[in-house]
Amino acid sequence: AAGGLLREPQKIEAILGALREAVTIPFTVKTRIGFESAAEFDALLALFGKHPIDLLTIHARTVAQMYRPGVRYDLITQAVRELKCPVLANGNVFSAVQAKQLLAETKVRGLMIGRGAIRNPWLFDQIRCELRGEPVKLPMGREVLAYIHELWDNEITPGVKESAQVQRMKKFMNFIGEGIGGQFLHDIRRVTTTADFWRVCEQFLDHDEPMTLEPPGAVQTPLDLPKEF
Repeated sequence: AAGGLLREPQKIEAILGALREAVTIPFTVKTRIGFESAAEFDALLALFGKHPIDLLTIHARTVAQMYRPGVRYDLITQAVRELKCPVLANGNVFSAVQAKQLLAETKVRGLMIGRGAIRNPWLFDQIRCELRGEPVKLPMGREVLAYIHELWDNEITPGVKESAQVQRMKKFMNFIGEGIGGQFLHDIRRVTTTADFWRVCEQFLDHDEPMTLEPPGAVQTPLDLPKEF
């Protein structure tokens, strides 16, 4: 995996130098803050500052940390202060209010959103509304159900066994289910048939109540602390 390169700073420097000489279009880099420890970040930042890259995206976790809590937004703030190129923040962006706070306090040029967009594809419009000072629209349960139907139609592969298709969709449900809450994740992880998959989805989503789709325990935390939101 590319993350393994973070254990070899000399190789990173050689790659950056070679690519910078060869690339004539905008040269962008995405990185984590280290492989084993955030203490590696200062050395990485020096490398990125040495080579004139055009944009740096920082996923503010270590490789070893995977997706566990402890996103270091404070290190993203450090990168914004020290680098000349624009910086994007990545890592556990889950709500419009939190995104606005993250932009304001880190001074990044923008955000990269991954798993949060799978859980809540409305998040991009919600952030734009929050930044404009407009009311943020929350999806209704049936809108979330329609989104899951669209995912199913997009991901279905002709000729694939029913059990394999259901299993693939359950990977998406691991993200979406964090925002649905309740018993949903427990139940959806145990389905094996298409009929049971939709039975569980309809049980929890066939309604017209607004849904924040925020993960459990999502609270606002000062960005200068090395903690998860």
